[in-house]
Amino acid sequence: MRERLLKMLQEGVLVADGAMGTMLQRLGVQAPYELANLVQPDAVRQVHRWYIEAGARLIETNTFGANRVKLATHGAGHLVREMNLAAVRLAREAAGELLVIVAGAVGPVGKPLAPIGQIAPQEAGEAFREQLEVLLEAGVDVILLETFTHLDELKIALEQLRALDSEIPVIAQKAFIEDGETLASGLPAQVARTLEEWGVDVIGANCVVGPQRMVGILQAMASATGLPLSVMPTPGLPQYQRGEVAFEAQPDYFAQYSEQLARIGVNIIGGCCGTTPAHIRAVAERLQGVKPRVRRAPARVVEAVKPEELPRAEPSQLAGKLGTKYVIAVELDLPRGLDVAKVLEGARSLKKHGVDAIDISDGARARLRMNPIAISHLIQEQVGVEVMMHFACRDRNLLAVQADLLGAHALGIRNILAVTGDPALIGDYPTATSVFDIDSIGLVRILRRFNEGVDLAGNSIGVRTAFTIAVAYNPLAYDQRTEDDRLKRKAAEGAHLVYTQPIFDIAVLERAVEAVGKVGLPLLVGVLPLRSSRHAEFMHHEVPGVQIPDPIRKRLAELDDADARQYGLDVAREFALRAQKMTQGIYLMPPFGNHRVAEAVIDVLTG
Repeated sequence: MRERLLKMLQEGVLVADGAMGTMLQRLGVQAPYELANLVQPDAVRQVHRWYIEAGARLIETNTFGANRVKLATHGAGHLVREMNLAAVRLAREAAGELLVIVAGAVGPVGKPLAPIGQIAPQEAGEAFREQLEVLLEAGVDVILLETFTHLDELKIALEQLRALDSEIPVIAQKAFIEDGETLASGLPAQVARTLEEWGVDVIGANCVVGPQRMVGILQAMASATGLPLSVMPTPGLPQYQRGEVAFEAQPDYFAQYSEQLARIGVNIIGGCCGTTPAHIRAVAERLQGVKPRVRRAPARVVEAVKPEELPRAEPSQLAGKLGTKYVIAVELDLPRGLDVAKVLEGARSLKKHGVDAIDISDGARARLRMNPIAISHLIQEQVGVEVMMHFACRDRNLLAVQADLLGAHALGIRNILAVTGDPALIGDYPTATSVFDIDSIGLVRILRRFNEGVDLAGNSIGVRTAFTIAVAYNPLAYDQRTEDDRLKRKAAEGAHLVYTQPIFDIAVLERAVEAVGKVGLPLLVGVLPLRSSRHAEFMHHEVPGVQIPDPIRKRLAELDDADARQYGLDVAREFALRAQKMTQGIYLMPPFGNHRVAEAVIDVLTG
């Protein structure tokens, strides 16, 4: 089949099909569209026929998301085999006796891989292998790995394929963002060289961007490889209309750029999301008899700026203090509304007491509070003390996570405590959707990548950020082995310091010091002054990871409110003095954000 494919590519531009989902949607099929292979096969077969009638001689099976991980979100993970077998059969039936190449379409598993997300590379590999085995068994002509934003995941799929069959031709396509920085950084050329080294047969790009942007991307790829090229753009930028994503670019416009792509030397031209048989027909008519430009040895490529050569942003003051002084951080609570006067007043008072950072939480316990970026910026700008901004993964997808972090850095926020976040269902709006594209480990990796000057997709961000990355550690976790392993992974991904939950027992602190010491990071111990017996009982029984020794809780129960507050403060002071000899800093969490309580503890540390 490899020889047959290469011969077809030499004879002329091979026209591929367009979007499957777009057309199935028009036929009334609901997502996931791969399920239609089993429940609405006539619709799938009809879409294939429309594209073949339009002139496509390479059609993709309706299997882009037909892997166990992605299908599991729709309760169909057990249908991988049946769904993929049916997809190939439907494509073959539509092709009939015509010489049409059937490409087994394989996309990403649909969820971010660890450490960014929750899917382990091994799990992704097993999902790819399961799907690929069925596609090979069903007799596809080529495998099309498409719409991969991360080459690491594409490599996993390719390795699984090669372990099953080293002979079947492979088309590998990456999705590039709609941004001129992609070209300026030289990323398409780097991708082309990498994919050629991995031994794929055809290299290309698809989805996300329209035909005009694809011209620049494919020019860059053509300059770096002599392998055949493929491209499958969208018709342009999408719009959200009447509850659906729609594209407006006309077929003639789309076909116009297919000629430019052929002149570059692109061998396979089709379409992605939003394209229709009308687009493909226009391409086939425009390219009839056209041969792609013959490309020789790759031209000299201007090397992209290496990340280490990018300018580095100014680091935080906190980064310079770690290891040189005992660091004092205090958390202040945010109000429910817009009145931040109390927070600013507390920050000013704490600054006079020599604190090194004000901690601002990010919707702790899923309660509605002001965005932490806004209040962190106000504190730094109006008070002149640095903030350790907590950043949760609950409310943001991968795009928003990176966008918000870049915005925070632009506003001068340099210290980030990476937390997974509490699920929305426990908070003010239990019906709100929790995102959790990633967890805290993935967030640490994003921050580290920014500090290296690139985003998750490998695109340069123009400068190496200077985030000081803090992480949380719970020495009283329900599954301590897993917690210790996560700490190691956070350190390996680039964390700079560790915060603990509130600790009340020196023996527990000793365990934390030992665990954090093994990963070689400074430790800020959490200290919470108790205000009453009720407060202590709530923390002990209802807050995971917090244990208050029986003698402390018993004594608080014997005292009236005023004496209980004083006793809680005395316990915190005594513990802080002992912890000062064992840790590199303290993280004070005064009840209700009462800065005076925190200051009373600070006084014994600095007096």
